Amino acid sequence: MMGSGMRFRAMVAAVGLLFLAVTVDAVADSKVNSVRLWRAPDNTRLVFDLSGPVQHSVFTLTSPDRLVIDINGATLGAPLKVNTSNTPITAMRSAQRTPTDLRVVIDLKKAVTPKSFVLAPNAQYGNRLVVDLFDSAEAAAPIPPPPSNVATVAPVPVTPIDPPVKLPPAPAGKRDIIVVIDAGHGGEDPGASGSRGQHEKDVVLAIARELQRQINGMKGYRAELTRTGDYFIPLRGRTEIARKKGADLFVSIHADAAPSAAAFGASVFALSDRGATSETARWLADSENRSDLIGGAGSVSLDDKDRMLAGVLLDLSMTASLTSSLDVGQKVLSNISRVTPLHKQRVEQAGFMVLKSPDIPSILVETGFISNANEATKLSGASHQQALARSISAGVRQFFQQNPPPGTYIAWLRDSGKIAQGPRDHRVSPARRWR
Repeated sequence: MMGSGMRFRAMVAAVGLLFLAVTVDAVADSKVNSVRLWRAPDNTRLVFDLSGPVQHSVFTLTSPDRLVIDINGATLGAPLKVNTSNTPITAMRSAQRTPTDLRVVIDLKKAVTPKSFVLAPNAQYGNRLVVDLFDSAEAAAPIPPPPSNVATVAPVPVTPIDPPVKLPPAPAGKRDIIVVIDAGHGGEDPGASGSRGQHEKDVVLAIARELQRQINGMKGYRAELTRTGDYFIPLRGRTEIARKKGADLFVSIHADAAPSAAAFGASVFALSDRGATSETARWLADSENRSDLIGGAGSVSLDDKDRMLAGVLLDLSMTASLTSSLDVGQKVLSNISRVTPLHKQRVEQAGFMVLKSPDIPSILVETGFISNANEATKLSGASHQQALARSISAGVRQFFQQNPPPGTYIAWLRDSGKIAQGPRDHRVSPARRWR
């Protein structure tokens, strides 16, 4: 007969086993349901879709090169299938190390530098584990061609808004005006969606490519894209790309969405006064930024200036940049009104992160409401994309013919009397944000 002590120990053991079973179930409650992949010029992003939160660790192995991802508290819910062409990945395999621990092994062509983080659920996705594989300098893969599901525009003759002018050849040392075009969203961030499955990231990339083609067809100008395919770039990373490319103007392309499907019309945004003030403070507090050059002020560096002088220089730079942004934004908006209805009749101002560059005039163009069925259909069409790009390029050209950066071919043309002079250094007073 079992004594009371033995019965007590048996009960404790049973409760412990039950607790362990419940804990294992709770810890391993998440499943890895799928994996998605995007290739960027310098990295490959893997996104694992999860049914719940997990913990994870990542490490690399050599001879041969591999990346190991241990996902704690998860089981495999479906086979991990992904197209690895144009990436450093040769194969992906997985195994359940314990009932609660999943190991994913990625076989690599060459060594990579991994970075990983988890994301909480949002309106479009559940829990996610993101693993970025950064190429080493010597192993950087070429930029892949655009994915087949992204709309492309066949090269066709562009009908400019203003009659073309035959321009003389550029003298030596006269540089192009550089316009950096940013297609919003990308990769695992599709942006807004239309009723027929249109994704903002695809529509705006097609418009950005067409705008690049048109600007590159204008003598004295060169357009660059922040992204050339379906991958994601962080918001501050976009302005960093613009700065590295020496941008004279930054244009971010988007397609809006609204709770009401009846909302329609294009808009142009510049940075708000409040956004400019907070960004100036952030730059002053950031030692890395203090050593950056202010593009509009020659070779003025902040790293050898005291805080007050640095603040004044940044304030002047931000004010000049914002004034120019409002000017070029109004010109772009006026031209867009020729090809599509406007949501607002003047340039709006908001604290968009992507506009926060103290040394580069920046505008954000909302080309229309993709949440509106009629506008979504237009935005997906090549002819409307061309018309929108043509109106943006016309506004850009008008602005720079009046305000050409010193040392550029367009400045030489204006100063030589070979193009209309127009008002010099035209200024628009920064307006308060309104609705």
